Amino acid sequence: MRKWRLVLLVAVLGCVVVPWAVAATAALGGKPSTRADRSPAAGVATALSTITGIAISPLLGTGVYGAYSWFTAEEGKRAALPWYGQVAFWLPALLLVGLCAGKDALGATLPPGLKKPLDVLETVENKFSGLVAAGAVVPFTLDSMVKVMFADQGPTGINPALWLSGSGLATLPVANLDFTWLLNVLTIPCAVALFAMVWLSSHAINVLILLSPWGAIDAALKIARTALLGLITIGATLNPWLGATLSLVVIVGAYFLAGWSFRLTVFGSVFCWDFITRRRRVVSPLEKDHAMFAGPGLPGVPVRTYGRLVLGLAGAVEFVYRPWLCLAPKVVALPVDRRGMAVGTGLFFSDILGPDGAVWFSLPPRYRGQEENIARVFLLGGGARPAGLRKAWGVLRELLGGRAPRAEPSGGQVAR
Repeated sequence: MRKWRLVLLVAVLGCVVVPWAVAATAALGGKPSTRADRSPAAGVATALSTITGIAISPLLGTGVYGAYSWFTAEEGKRAALPWYGQVAFWLPALLLVGLCAGKDALGATLPPGLKKPLDVLETVENKFSGLVAAGAVVPFTLDSMVKVMFADQGPTGINPALWLSGSGLATLPVANLDFTWLLNVLTIPCAVALFAMVWLSSHAINVLILLSPWGAIDAALKIARTALLGLITIGATLNPWLGATLSLVVIVGAYFLAGWSFRLTVFGSVFCWDFITRRRRVVSPLEKDHAMFAGPGLPGVPVRTYGRLVLGLAGAVEFVYRPWLCLAPKVVALPVDRRGMAVGTGLFFSDILGPDGAVWFSLPPRYRGQEENIARVFLLGGGARPAGLRKAWGVLRELLGGRAPRAEPSGGQVAR
């Protein structure tokens, strides 16, 4: 499977780079350019850096790109800029980015319960801005750059006669045909795929912030992502090919993190949906099928894999899931003896713990308050007991003279 994924990555990169490189060579007549900053090849490198930068942070990248387009355009042509190049978009977008940065800076000193609603909203915003950028900004950017790159090569942009020279077909009457549409057809879908792959890895940072109980970690993750975006931007400004090289490094890294990022994105989407809709699932003893996410303690299944925990005949319990949510289903059977298993109730979501205290499954937030019922449905002998931040709060309450919390299973717990 990994071999085919590597072949797919090479094919996608080839479909983006090769057609543009051929077009650049044809436009230059096979001669090196003496002004690299205006050559079509440099436009390819600039476009790759632009797409990667927007994918890392869609709202910030689109806002900065729109502001750059507005300030570099002639005053009489600013009204003709696309919507993201208008002040009405990029100014509020950058202000919103500043508010999110202020939220993260202030959140380092706040309890997680006061900051999580804002983290949810920012995660939803990142999904929406990523969708808008992939569907509108990236295709429009590529189309505009193709036209600019080949504007000096003839009235239609690309001169296909240069491609046919030496092949015996140069005398055909095709010199005045416009093939820019073909270049867009070949590059835009692949560029959107690269954008989506980088965006998945970047969006995973938002989900990690959403799950992190400490504001200092949130700020560190945000700083690291912004620094990467700044590095690509500065590199592209100094030399287009430096920016393109850094972008390719990011793309290859995002490829190897694609599976992990996808599972984390699905987890964050379910978390946000349950939080915004305030969905609460009332668990009935008659229900034998419930949504779960695989934890690090479940052998043979990638962490955060989304699936269903099903109670079958004679008390057998199976975890059924589909890789990438669409491939053939796989089944993992749980031990018949589950007397040592329990549900650890967390502050934001809860976990099903194995006999050794390791997290086997994570429950979506919709099951908050239903931990006892979940334990009864799946015949977990340990019942439900505090874990993570809820356990830490119980210990603090005990130290201050309050009632002691109930015991939890042995083994370390993950903060929830």
